[in-house]
Amino acid sequence: MNCPSNYPKCSDIRGFTPFQFVVEPVDTLAVRGLPAVLNCSAASDAPVRVEWKKDGTFLNLVADDRKRQLADGSLLISAVVHSKHNKPDEGVYQCVATIDNLGTISSRTARLTVAGLPRFLSQPEGVSVRSGGTEMLSCEVTEELAPFTRWERDGRPVELDGRVIQLPSGALVISNGSQSDAGLYRCSIDGLGPAKTTDEAQLQVSADSGVEEKLETLQGPVAVVKVVGESVLLPCVMKGYPVPVIRWTLNDRPIDESRERFAVIGGGSLQIVNLTEEDAGIYVCQADSGNMTSEIQAELTVHVPPRFLTRPSNTYAQESMDIIFECDVTGSPPPTVKWMKDGDTVIPSDYFRMKQHNLQVLGLVKSDEGFYQCLAENDAGNVQASAQLIILDLDVALPSAVPSLTDATTDHVASGPSERNDPTPSAPRDVVASLVSTRFIKLTWRLPAEPHGENITYSVFYSLEGTNRERVENTSGPGEMQVTIQNLVPDTKYTFRVVASNANGPGESSTPLTVATQLEVQVPGPAPNLQVVSVGTSSVTLSWDRPVTGNGEIQTYRLFYSEKGRDSEQDVDVTGLSYTMTGLKTFTEYSFRVVAYNKHGPGVSTEDVVVRTLSDVPSAAPQNLTLEVLNSTSIMVRWQPPPTGTLNGELTGYRLRYRKGLRRADAAEISTSQLFQLIEGLEKGKVYTVRVSASTVNGSGPTTEWIAAETFENDLDESQVPGVPSSLHVRPLVNRIVVSWTPPENQDVLVRGYKIGYGIGSPHAHTVTLDYKQRFYSIDNLDPSSHYVITLKAFNNMGEGIPIYNSATTRPQSAPDPTPMLPPVGVQATVLSHDTVKVSWADNSLAKNQKITDSRYYTIRWKTNIPANTKYKTANTTTLFHTVTALKPNTLYEFSVMVTKSRRSSTWSMTAHGTTFESIPSSAPKDVTVISKEGNPRIININWQPPTEANGKITGYIIYYSTDVDAEVHDWVVEPVLGNRLTHQIQGLTLDTTYYYKIQARNSKGMGPMSDAVQFHTPKGKSSTSLRLALTLSRLCVSDKPGITGRQEKRVLVIVVIVSVGVFTIIAVIAGAVLCTRRSNSHQKKKRAACKSSTGSHKYKNSSKDLNPPDLWIHHERLELKPMDKSPEPNPVMTETPIPRTAQDPAAEPSHQRRGESLRHEAEESRRGGRPKMMMPFDSQPPQPVISAHPIHSLDHLHHHHHHYHLPPRGYLHHQISLRAPATPSVFSDRPPSAESVRNQAPAPEPPVAPSQPSTTAEHQKTEALIKEEPSINPPTAHVRPTHPLKSFAAPAITVSTHNPPTYETTLPSTPLLAQPGLLPVPGVKTASIGTLIRARAPMAVTVPSAPDQSETSTMLDTVSTYETDELSEEMAHLEGLMKDLNAITTD
Repeated sequence: MNCPSNYPKCSDIRGFTPFQFVVEPVDTLAVRGLPAVLNCSAASDAPVRVEWKKDGTFLNLVADDRKRQLADGSLLISAVVHSKHNKPDEGVYQCVATIDNLGTISSRTARLTVAGLPRFLSQPEGVSVRSGGTEMLSCEVTEELAPFTRWERDGRPVELDGRVIQLPSGALVISNGSQSDAGLYRCSIDGLGPAKTTDEAQLQVSADSGVEEKLETLQGPVAVVKVVGESVLLPCVMKGYPVPVIRWTLNDRPIDESRERFAVIGGGSLQIVNLTEEDAGIYVCQADSGNMTSEIQAELTVHVPPRFLTRPSNTYAQESMDIIFECDVTGSPPPTVKWMKDGDTVIPSDYFRMKQHNLQVLGLVKSDEGFYQCLAENDAGNVQASAQLIILDLDVALPSAVPSLTDATTDHVASGPSERNDPTPSAPRDVVASLVSTRFIKLTWRLPAEPHGENITYSVFYSLEGTNRERVENTSGPGEMQVTIQNLVPDTKYTFRVVASNANGPGESSTPLTVATQLEVQVPGPAPNLQVVSVGTSSVTLSWDRPVTGNGEIQTYRLFYSEKGRDSEQDVDVTGLSYTMTGLKTFTEYSFRVVAYNKHGPGVSTEDVVVRTLSDVPSAAPQNLTLEVLNSTSIMVRWQPPPTGTLNGELTGYRLRYRKGLRRADAAEISTSQLFQLIEGLEKGKVYTVRVSASTVNGSGPTTEWIAAETFENDLDESQVPGVPSSLHVRPLVNRIVVSWTPPENQDVLVRGYKIGYGIGSPHAHTVTLDYKQRFYSIDNLDPSSHYVITLKAFNNMGEGIPIYNSATTRPQSAPDPTPMLPPVGVQATVLSHDTVKVSWADNSLAKNQKITDSRYYTIRWKTNIPANTKYKTANTTTLFHTVTALKPNTLYEFSVMVTKSRRSSTWSMTAHGTTFESIPSSAPKDVTVISKEGNPRIININWQPPTEANGKITGYIIYYSTDVDAEVHDWVVEPVLGNRLTHQIQGLTLDTTYYYKIQARNSKGMGPMSDAVQFHTPKGKSSTSLRLALTLSRLCVSDKPGITGRQEKRVLVIVVIVSVGVFTIIAVIAGAVLCTRRSNSHQKKKRAACKSSTGSHKYKNSSKDLNPPDLWIHHERLELKPMDKSPEPNPVMTETPIPRTAQDPAAEPSHQRRGESLRHEAEESRRGGRPKMMMPFDSQPPQPVISAHPIHSLDHLHHHHHHYHLPPRGYLHHQISLRAPATPSVFSDRPPSAESVRNQAPAPEPPVAPSQPSTTAEHQKTEALIKEEPSINPPTAHVRPTHPLKSFAAPAITVSTHNPPTYETTLPSTPLLAQPGLLPVPGVKTASIGTLIRARAPMAVTVPSAPDQSETSTMLDTVSTYETDELSEEMAHLEGLMKDLNAITTD
């Protein structure tokens, strides 16, 4: 640019930013299910942000997981979705590029079309061709599927050449046929997923017989529209003998087939490549076989895409200036032009004017800066060109030449200083309007009071009153203090202000002056002699003379025109006295008028002149062609005229052609001016095809498709009336009722039509007669909320048949449905928990920031498909997300969203799916049944079904069984079962005993509820009370009643012994049970399992499959881990009182004194009314593995093993376990002896001891001594024998070392352990492991429950202290005497 030397700020002018599209999207044909790419790339020196629009709306790529933007800006659709009712990807796309803080440009638009489902409109049929002749095999497909069709012969692709061609419709043409062409042909559609093929059709080639054949047209040319540069194939397939000769003409001139762009292939079809505008016209195919000729014509239209002759250029300007962006385009049809600024369409106004294709911007303001685009579009395509507008400050000089400036502001270019160091002029004085006219105002003023220099120039800024956009007009030279403002609007107020400028820049502004223009008085008169003549089907020529009246020279003429019947008027500026207008519609009336403009503005308009463009052949075929078979020899043909606007002239009639059969055959032709035609004299039982075309004076238009109908083999019976219609259905709406029906069941009786009667309360108020082919009818103009009775009956020439009745009530009147809103997109379901899912979405009808500023709300619905008839649940929200709660665990839900604003609602969005997390089962196993095993009454099979609400995958079941249905849950025997099992076998039950069974299911989240108890009574067996049982029970609980002495006579001893044994057996059983049970007071109710030999803590039975025990076995309340006595017998019977060990057991030394004290205390409690302990019946079983407990001397071990089990509920932690060491010290191993047992230690009160309090050596020694001295003195305990039918997990023997005794500590420091006197708790944490006969398992940490109340344990300790040695010795001696007497009797 050129800049004066005294303008230093010229160097501050920023340059234009290169900004353009390198690649723009093009029309694309996509395939459903495959990816599609729309290319776009913009180049600039600044960072460019690319976005995409679809159908004018920006795409939200964040919410659409199928669409994403590539690095270069291209749009990738990963998998195209397309169905009959859902076409989310098909549409018009546009790429939008933006440079932040600078501007935006838009690319040309591109249409994405998705190929439809592969289907054939017709199947090829077997044909025979004479050697040297021509034949065609049909394969009709839709236009978008034609590029994907292929032909095969005998399973191999057909090679296409000049002799064998494929028509645009998909049909295959074989000319100059030979024997090599014979075979089985089929058409296939490839590239749209799995290939789809037609049925095979056989082509036979026969020898040339010399018999003459009639000339037949297999396929003629049809009207086609192409774009410059494309290729076209005009088919002309003729069959006959002699072989016809084909010739082509264009606009009545023969086509020179020697031209390289033209070629006749396939026996007569014309192929043109690289089309030009000159190739457009009427093509005629002429066939001559010597004895017959045929002629078919079709029009080829060639469109030319828009092309720029002049592109808009980059422009510098200053505020208040006027500029023009030039844009000149050409194309065919003439393109339409629109302008855009920064991606938004420019709307014409007083300051944005479109003159022809140019854009004029008046009175620039700073916000007008940006990128302006000229977009031109026609049927062949669209193009765009852009230019940048930069608005400079007033103190910055413009380039010396800015061609886009209007004349009004050219003088202002390159004027104005760049520095403000020196003073500028003050405001001009005395601004007045010295001359006011209708179209101009002359302003004058005086020199500023302080000019601060010479060569003062002036700028006049003016605007319409009430607007902020100013325009500027500059004086013609320095010192000039007047200016004339032109092109104003008459009778309008304007505001003016004047600014003086010196070498330092513009100064102060004058006070605004408001002036109103005068009314219009001197404008041109009407242009005389306006004539309009049609010169073509889409063009007219107009001419007129110069107006007679009016001051001044005519500057331009504006031609206004509009289509008749439309209010919108278009205009074009013309400089001469004539104009030819093109691009009009065919055979359409237009109204024209002309207005002359002079310097004062528009003059008087001429009168409207109406003219109609010339007619043409119809551009569409007749509609709704139907065939009605009247009888065996006649068919009635009916149709409707072509659509409105496609007739292109006055209708002169219709041409109807019909032929016999579906194949190509000679067709008869009938001309008529009616909308129906009766075809008579047909053959019985034959198929006929019919098609119709409309005609004007210019010729016939396109024909309909061939429609087929078959005449009757025999005429239907019309000697009786038709039967009753088989069904009648009604669908009421607000003002109408839609009626549908099916014909009478007897199809042999002719039906000529139907009659519908309807009315409010009676069907006889109105009657409608319908055609026999009709199956539905809409009864219109009804009253809302009214009850109508409807009747339907069929009729023929014999009369009316029996009617069928129905009724319906129209719906109440409601307001018209508003236009639906766009549904939400990108619906996502995020699972938060087992019963909570968060649903989120985006709303394309909101702004880019997705901020809701109106009263819209969203409705979310959800359901699960299990069961199938589940109803939707809904919720409303005003945000773009919603958290759905109260869902079922481990369940698949589907979610969809709709938006509602006022009375407008959208359809439901696409669905999103989510599966809730698992949760513990909320229902118990069901259908629990117990069956005794046949042949073995000690074994039962228990069966069940999974829980109804499993809430996840069942990983296992826990079977509980007990003989006491009211027992606490921790007193039931437990057996684990794998989750894939629904049956289990329990062995070793006691005969003639009632058992109760419960089942509990578990999944990955935990245990569910237990089932209801199921009762089962084992069968009876032989019951015998052996002497050994009596002796054993006498050892368990010896009564303190005096027994029978040995001082009686020997002869009486035998009788007494026999009686005593029987009485003692009964008394011992009853007294033993009473005394043993009495030890538990009301605070120890939960320890009743101590009298059951297999109870205690929860018990598990080790299965042959070496199952892992459930990790909830440690959760039961008051769980106690106690030493188990090692029985010397292989199958010992678990009893209540410890049996003295044999001589082989060094730890079996009894303590008679303590035992006696214990027994005496039991008897005393029994006398005080204590509840006796009940014994659990059971049988002995072979030895099995037991549970062992290991001391862990650090809490770190607990953390290390915590993942092997679930921590118990908080309530369980308030109980503790006291653990006694076994009488026989042993070395611990992970596989303890199977016969080893653990007996629970009775708790005792003690003062609290802190967990960190150390245990002295004396205390440890005292503890050890106590253990060794009292190996068998225990309160009532539950023996743990996994071999027993009521099996349990328990803690086995714990190794006690004299030098390093183990220490134990509760998990809750605030609750001290209970111990015997002198045995204090010491730190330690226990872990449990399951010892098996095969392998050992890793230890698991055990949380120690709390001890019972202090009062309870104090009573137990008191019991121990009340026994004395002499009493126990006396009782034992008495028992031994009885045994000796009994042995003597047995010996005798």
